[in-house]
Amino acid sequence: MLVPGESTLSGPTEIVEKHGSESYIALVWRRLKRSWTGMAGLVMVILLVIIALFADFLSPVDPKLTDVGYSSPEPISFTDKDGGWTFIPRIYPMVEGTELDPITYQPLIGPDYDNPRYLGFFVKGSPYKLLWLIPADRHLFGAVDGKPVHFLGTDKFGRDVLSRALYGSRISLMIALTVVSIVTVVGTTVGMVSGYFGGRFDIWVQRFVELVLAFPQLPLYLALTSLIPVTAPTSVFLAFVIFVMSALGWAQLSREVRGKTLALARIDYVRAAIAIGARDRRIIFQHIFPNVMSHVIVAVTLAIPNVVLLESFLGFLGFAVKPPLISWGLMLQDTSNYSAIGSYPWILAPVAFVFVTVFAFNALGDGLRDAIDPY
Repeated sequence: MLVPGESTLSGPTEIVEKHGSESYIALVWRRLKRSWTGMAGLVMVILLVIIALFADFLSPVDPKLTDVGYSSPEPISFTDKDGGWTFIPRIYPMVEGTELDPITYQPLIGPDYDNPRYLGFFVKGSPYKLLWLIPADRHLFGAVDGKPVHFLGTDKFGRDVLSRALYGSRISLMIALTVVSIVTVVGTTVGMVSGYFGGRFDIWVQRFVELVLAFPQLPLYLALTSLIPVTAPTSVFLAFVIFVMSALGWAQLSREVRGKTLALARIDYVRAAIAIGARDRRIIFQHIFPNVMSHVIVAVTLAIPNVVLLESFLGFLGFAVKPPLISWGLMLQDTSNYSAIGSYPWILAPVAFVFVTVFAFNALGDGLRDAIDPY
């Protein structure tokens, strides 16, 4: 028996009234927020984009500024020379002492507690153009005296590792986003067209896709990139590397989209559109494309870390980016010498940036996959 004023709504109906008429994007966002790994990945991706855009402002030193060679990281200290705590951050320069190492007979290097260098926010430093437009000389964090400070040490040419890693995010992420954009457009279009038309056209297209997938990618990358002369401009070399990565990366996505298109082409509303005489172009891009978009979004977020890893690997071998451009892969060339790693382990810092980028996009892709999946 119903009590006056009592609602008979229960179960799914209550959920519908609670959330109202939500759009598809709102539903995906609500499900994504429940995944802490997906949200963590989203936050880290946003931070990576901010770092790439504002690398000039975030870098404490000009990444092209050279010095005498390797120098160890200068840690931030909150203690004075007597060991007492202080709220003013500082670094103690590393200087050669009067004592010698008993094994190597080299002067021992230690911190100079008598001459600390104070740190601060929004300090003056090397000039740059913020967002490539606005002239500026303020940096987020650095030495108050305006002299270079190396929080992660320097490489063999005396260049600041932290600043180069921040600048390197621009090239590495730009390559990844450009390659994935080309791969997505070509792979999605070829997959939908092939799956929709079917028949002999689909057979020939898939044979070509299988031919592309059959190529051994690594030897082909090395062979194609070696065709560019060493004296070629850096922009030409970079464009060729992007072209090679894109030419070999679209085939797998096209196979996945084709499989979904084959199923969607048999759905009633697509058959109805064909029956009333709708154009093939309209059916492909207005009926089929929105239904494969969820899979494409997830594929994009999972493909970006693969391209970042590939660029880092090719850069390590010397086939990705040429100076004066900076990328994480180019920085890792210095780690090819085991003795250098053993003596100067801080040159492995770009590995941390690559690891965070791969984890961020993979976590975001897994979260989106769970949020988009209707089951």
